[in-house]
Amino acid sequence: MHAHRGRSLPLRHLLILLTAIGLLPLALLGIWSIHVASEYRQREQERAMLDLSRALSSAVDAELDSTVASLSTLARVPALMEGDLRGFYEVARAYAQSQPEWLGVFLADDTGQTIFRTTMPFGSPAGEAADPRSLRLALSLHRPVVGGIVRGKGGRAAVPVRIPVSDNRGHGYVLSAVIRPDRIVHVFERQRAPSDSVIGAIDAYGRIVARSRNQDLFVTQQITPGLQDLMRRQGPEGAGATHTKEGDPVTTAYSSLSRYGWTVVVNSPAAGPRTAFLQGMGTYAAGVGISLAICIALAYWLSWRIVAAFNHLRRAAAAVGAGRPFSVPHSRIRELGRMGRALEAAGHQRARHELERSRLLASLEDALEQARRAGQAKDEFLAVLGHELRNPLSPIVASLDLMDMRDEPGARRERAIMRRQLTHLKRLVDDLLDVSRIASGKLNLHLRPLDLADTVRHTVAALPGLAITLEAPDTLWIEGDDSRLVQVLNNLLSNAARFGSTATQVSLVADHDAGHARLRVEDNGIGMDASLLSRVFEPFYQAPQPLARHTGGLGLGLAIVRKIVELHGGSVSAASAGPDQGSRFEVLLPLAAAPARLATDAPVIAQESWRILLVDDNEDAAAGTGTLLRQLGHAVDIAHKAMQALAAARARPPEIAILDIGLPDMDGYQLAAALRQEHGKALRLVALSGYGQQADIERARDAGFDLHLTKPASLEDLVCALQPASPAPVT
Repeated sequence: MHAHRGRSLPLRHLLILLTAIGLLPLALLGIWSIHVASEYRQREQERAMLDLSRALSSAVDAELDSTVASLSTLARVPALMEGDLRGFYEVARAYAQSQPEWLGVFLADDTGQTIFRTTMPFGSPAGEAADPRSLRLALSLHRPVVGGIVRGKGGRAAVPVRIPVSDNRGHGYVLSAVIRPDRIVHVFERQRAPSDSVIGAIDAYGRIVARSRNQDLFVTQQITPGLQDLMRRQGPEGAGATHTKEGDPVTTAYSSLSRYGWTVVVNSPAAGPRTAFLQGMGTYAAGVGISLAICIALAYWLSWRIVAAFNHLRRAAAAVGAGRPFSVPHSRIRELGRMGRALEAAGHQRARHELERSRLLASLEDALEQARRAGQAKDEFLAVLGHELRNPLSPIVASLDLMDMRDEPGARRERAIMRRQLTHLKRLVDDLLDVSRIASGKLNLHLRPLDLADTVRHTVAALPGLAITLEAPDTLWIEGDDSRLVQVLNNLLSNAARFGSTATQVSLVADHDAGHARLRVEDNGIGMDASLLSRVFEPFYQAPQPLARHTGGLGLGLAIVRKIVELHGGSVSAASAGPDQGSRFEVLLPLAAAPARLATDAPVIAQESWRILLVDDNEDAAAGTGTLLRQLGHAVDIAHKAMQALAAARARPPEIAILDIGLPDMDGYQLAAALRQEHGKALRLVALSGYGQQADIERARDAGFDLHLTKPASLEDLVCALQPASPAPVT
């Protein structure tokens, strides 16, 4: 059933309508052209204003440079060089009086204390500096600094210009000149700026220093919120519409490229381009109206000629029967009705396709939401898995440490086996959590100047059970994360051991031409074929299981190695001549200069006896760790709940509290806050938790813990945690 289309129109009316429709694109094109021309004019105005603001910024910098040069000249007088401050005061006072725009000269020592002001007699109490921020900045940067606009005690606005100086004996000072903002106003007056523009200079703190209009009214005031928003959106330079301090709408251009952190703003009235646009629109509208009247008159005269077009429609109908190509636009003329209905059919078909597309998109959005939820569930599962796997490891580690302390000869071999397997299990848990951090982009590095040669030597020395030869220079400096690079080398060495290596060679060299350090681990194990080499760094991919393999794994170690190396700005590659011919892994890391001063080793702190409160709901873990701490000579109180811990702390105040986070009645963060409130900052708080991600460490620090240990904590971790100056966090 076809919908009602309404009555058809006479040809003459259609021609008039066609004429109007024909003029409509021209009218729109004209309006668009006027709009483009207006925008072009606006852009040209903004460009000219921006050029003016840059020129004015350079002029202001030049004016400030002249003040800096004058101060530098004053700083070279013999009185100051010889440390004669009273004599230098007289010279500075005379010099300040010779400068019409200077209010005075100040001299401060390298601690920021004012020595004298030329506005006061020598030896008078100097008081606090008017702009201490710029004084501290000059001391820290050791270069000329221009401070912010301030008002002195007398109400006069002034700008401090400061330079660091030193005398012949190496005593450091900051020499400052306090100048009037009128000096900057004179710079604006010397420029050929439009008379209706408003020019202003703004200091680094967003306060008005100088203004070509109403200077005395607005000096030292903050700039308008509209200008603040424009500068925040467009960066160091830009232009846009704002309002002046008087509330007038203006077009604003600014430049913040001054060497001294200042911004120069040029404002021009916003009415000019808009008025020109409206005038052009009025003229164009009149022209379009006249053209439309003429076209309507011509349509009546030309209507009889359009009848010939119907003959083309008849020939088109014949073409349909013959199957020849043709094209007829959609029209409300009766003779073209059948063509319109055909197009309608095509439209219905397209609508059906669009409906199918919408359904497909809806199903895709559902799939994406399910994938997001699955990823979130995976992250939560891995966090809980790490916690639940680490909790039972804690009492095992404590028990092994106790057995090592007793050192029963008959159980040494069994303890070594248990220690190796426990270390392997801990590494599997850490690898599993590390690959989750890599997948979510949360693996962070703590980069610092690092002697890679020293790190490699210590890592190899910590693996006495493996046949490893090492070639390394005395020192080789990079910017790196020590613990993560130890993890890289441990993964490569354990990978070599698992795959049958009996003689592993580790070499470290510096390629100064290429600018990188080359760490190579070469083994004589089972080797790799080409297909394995192409996938060896993929997560969860494992080589076939040969008989020579000593231990298992999750297929994550090399994937973690690649990500850690890439985060250091380096690369890792693998090579092998083939099966049973060994493998070679090569790590390239960017070289760095050796630090100017090497940190001295921290003094060894003698182990003291502490009163310790140990709180853990895992009774086996608490008993093992408590026994271990008592063996070390400490007095230990054990609690399995938060309320028990609070009661024990009141009965015998502890010096150190080691707290589990997941307690049944109150979590460890709340317990830490309660203990801190009752016993003050002298109490050392150590978190001991199975949750060891970066977010857990940061939350522990925010809750007031001094240190975070991840279960299972080794004997070395516990000993380090008991030292008052131990670093935090330990993971």
